[in-house]
Amino acid sequence: MLHPVRHAETMPDRAAYVMAATGETVSWAELDARANQGAQLIRSLGLKHGDGIAVLMDNSARYLEVMWAAERTGVYCTCISSKLTAAEAEYIVRDGECRLLIASAGVAACAIALRPLIPDVATLMVDGVAEGYSSYEAARDAQPATPIADPQPGGIMLYSSGTTGVPKGVRHPLPNEPFGESPSVLVQLGRALYGFSPDMVYLSPAPLYHAAPLRWSMAVQQLGGTVVVMDRFDPEAALAAIERYRVTHAQWVPTHFVRLLKLPQEVRNRYDVSSLQSVWHAAAPCPVPVKRAMIEWWGPIIGEYYAGTEGNGFCAISSPEWLEHPGSVGRNLTAQTKICDEDGNELPTRSEGTVYFAGGSEFAYHKDPDKTAAAANRHGWTTLGDIGWVDEEGYLYLTDRKSFMIISGGVNIYPAEIENLLVTHPDVADVAVIGGPHEEMGEEVIAVVQPRDMAEAGPALAGRLDAFAREHLSHVKCPRRIDFRAELPRHDTGKLYKRQLRDEYWGKTSA
Repeated sequence: MLHPVRHAETMPDRAAYVMAATGETVSWAELDARANQGAQLIRSLGLKHGDGIAVLMDNSARYLEVMWAAERTGVYCTCISSKLTAAEAEYIVRDGECRLLIASAGVAACAIALRPLIPDVATLMVDGVAEGYSSYEAARDAQPATPIADPQPGGIMLYSSGTTGVPKGVRHPLPNEPFGESPSVLVQLGRALYGFSPDMVYLSPAPLYHAAPLRWSMAVQQLGGTVVVMDRFDPEAALAAIERYRVTHAQWVPTHFVRLLKLPQEVRNRYDVSSLQSVWHAAAPCPVPVKRAMIEWWGPIIGEYYAGTEGNGFCAISSPEWLEHPGSVGRNLTAQTKICDEDGNELPTRSEGTVYFAGGSEFAYHKDPDKTAAAANRHGWTTLGDIGWVDEEGYLYLTDRKSFMIISGGVNIYPAEIENLLVTHPDVADVAVIGGPHEEMGEEVIAVVQPRDMAEAGPALAGRLDAFAREHLSHVKCPRRIDFRAELPRHDTGKLYKRQLRDEYWGKTSA
């Protein structure tokens, strides 16, 4: 059995997880007992196999505890972004058919606003109480710490981040195996790709409500490793956590790398990261210079993968492979990668088109057959909506999301290429490139830049960035307009809410 239940028996005093900022440590014995109490609580509220609950929490010390409680009751657990509005959260609670909502005091404002929108849903709160919410801990502690009579493996129902439209939910069938006998596929991938072992110490620097941080953290715990949870990402705090807890493994997003590399050299040199054995990144394209700089800093231990909540394919690449195929996200391990034109015809090697996966796991968007149908072509191959190409060895290179493509004067322009260049400029902290309305060209390229120092925002910096772009890009791709903002609407997982920015610019024009 690969499960916290077994670890509580074999190594009860070892740390199951540690909160990086406070040092709070929860042992396997404590986690298992609290998970049993949480499962008893869920059953006492009338939830049975196949029902749904929702979790709306920041990176609380109770997050993983709640997840393992739900996991042993056979329910679907829907994790909601702590950044959503009450109306956005209501949509997910309703769409996911959730009968219980567990929130945290860290998102109390949203939780309070959400409560009257879901009067028929039971509500509990961790780390405190708020109007309409009673204490999860008090309700948990009133339950016995013995296993429920009918433990069954549950599932995680996650929604896309909604960067290109309304979030899409993916509900996979619940496992058929007996409780405790269905390890995550990430356990197998982690062993094969990243050297997972029971002795590993895994740093989770991203929000646990997102698919990758949550699933990787739980996969580590299935194997018996220790998870170190950051309550929020800070580049220097991440380096300090690696040194303090002797972190061996971690997953990142490219934005993390950019912020780590922008630390002064003396700060980077201050921390010992020699304990790192294997790290990996995903969620968004990583600029080639950024990844090369990280490999030079941490060594050839940086993996990368490309996959989605849909689970229809999984591409991966190691550092040595990447150095031979810079810019690639790897070869497919679970399906076949196909590049197709607008009519679904497969394109030859090095031709750019929509990326499809053939022969992978099937999926459906919850209660949305139209979106499910739109994700497949006439061959039955499915796509996540990205554009790219493959080389002669089957390595996939992503260009951008189809929905983000800019068409200016009939020319297709992919923002990711421009963003990947501009973010390497020393005066840039973050950047988003979008297409804005243009009377003659249809769309124009707009760069929305977050400077490292907002006091530098202005014509002089815009001129330097324009010269930098023209030095490295064709004039067609160079931004015709550069705007500055103190912060971009970026998801904590690294994804830009580019649709939000784009709608804003088009809305301004029509006003």
